[in-house]
Amino acid sequence: MKKVVATERLPIKMWLDDLDDEALAQAKNLANLPFAFKHIPLMPDSHVGYGMPIGSILATEGVVVPNAVGVDIGCGMCAMKTSLQSIEKETLKKTLGEARKLIPLGMNWHDEAQDEALMPEGAESLEIVKKGYSKALKQIGTLGGGNHFIEIQQGSDGFIWIMIHSGSRNLGYGVAKHYNQRALNLNEKWHSTVTRKMDLAFLPIETKEAKDYLAEMSYCVEFALANRKLMMTRMVEALQYVAGEFDCGELINKSHNFAAWENHFGKDVLVHRKGATQAKTGELGMIPGSQGTKSFIVKGLGNPESFMSCSHGAGRKLGRKQAQKTLDLQEEIQKLEKLGVVHGIRNKKDLDEAVGAYKDIGEVMNNQTDLAEIMIELTPLAVLKG
Repeated sequence: MKKVVATERLPIKMWLDDLDDEALAQAKNLANLPFAFKHIPLMPDSHVGYGMPIGSILATEGVVVPNAVGVDIGCGMCAMKTSLQSIEKETLKKTLGEARKLIPLGMNWHDEAQDEALMPEGAESLEIVKKGYSKALKQIGTLGGGNHFIEIQQGSDGFIWIMIHSGSRNLGYGVAKHYNQRALNLNEKWHSTVTRKMDLAFLPIETKEAKDYLAEMSYCVEFALANRKLMMTRMVEALQYVAGEFDCGELINKSHNFAAWENHFGKDVLVHRKGATQAKTGELGMIPGSQGTKSFIVKGLGNPESFMSCSHGAGRKLGRKQAQKTLDLQEEIQKLEKLGVVHGIRNKKDLDEAVGAYKDIGEVMNNQTDLAEIMIELTPLAVLKG
C-alpha cells in the first residue's frame, strides 16, 4: 500500500501515487456512502470510471450498487497454456487470419445463432436476460470492442499461451442499464442522499429489484465465461489449423466486474469489484499489460486490506479520445514492430489501445507485491483487438 486518505467517512487505501483528481473525487464519494464498509481500496491500475473508479473495490452492508459492477458485467480474463514452445511469425499471421473467420470482432456478431447448449441455464426466469437471449445466441463467442483482446504470448515457463479479455456483450449492458435506472428512480423517490450526479444509486438487498439484479448479474457473469470459453476453443482451432495439433492446459478464468457475498473483517458483506480481480491466498489469476508489454500469471496473497483483490491490468494513462489526439501513430507502430508483435494498429482511431495509452505495467506490478505474486511472465507475440 502506498498511502491512505483519511479525510472522508471511511479511509481510502491506495496502492498507487498517480491518481487523477476526478478518480479521487469518485473514490471520496464511495468513502462517504452510508452503507460502505470498512475502507475503500484503490488498485495500482485505478483511473476514472463511470460513478466509481476502474480498479476499485466497494464492500457494502445491506445494499447492492449496479454501477459499482458496471455495464460490462462479468468482463474478465482467461488464459491457457499450450504444449507449443515456439511459434514462427508467419504462423502467427496466418493464425490471426483464421481466427478472424471464427471469432467476430468489435461490433460484429455471428450471422447464425450458436448452439444453445453453450449458454448458461435459467434465462427464461430472468426478465432482462430473457429479452436479450436471442441476440446473445449470436454474440456468444464474440470479442466486442474497446480494450478487449485475444493475445498469443510466449511464457517465461517456455510455453506458448493464449489469453482472452472479454465480457458479457449486450446482455450485461442491458441488465446493468435497466437496474441502475430502477435504482435511480427509487433513490429519488426515497429522497436519498446518494444523488443522481454521483452515479452510485443503490438497491436494498431485501427489495425485489435487488434480488432480481443479483440473479441477472450472476447469469451475465456465467455468460461472459461461456463467451470466453467459446472464443478460446475457436482460437485453439485456428492455431491448430495452422501449426498442427498440440495439447492444452486447464483454463484459468477470472472476472473483474462483479459483486459477491464474502466474509471480511468478521462480517458478511457484498463486495463489488469494478476492474479489480479477486486474489485469495493461492488463487491463480491474470494481470495483462498493453499489447506491447508483458502480462502476468499471478497467485493471490489474500491481503485483507484489499479485500483479497489485485489489479485487473495496467490501467489507462490516457482517455481514449486523448490518446487518439496526442499519441504519434508512427511512434506507436514502431514500438510494437521493434518488439516483433503482430498487431492491428493502422490509423489514428486505433491509438486508444496503443502502448502509450496505458500505465507502466512494471510500476503497477511493483505497487502490488503485497497483493499478488508473479508466477509466469508472458511476452506478447500477436494481438487481435476488438
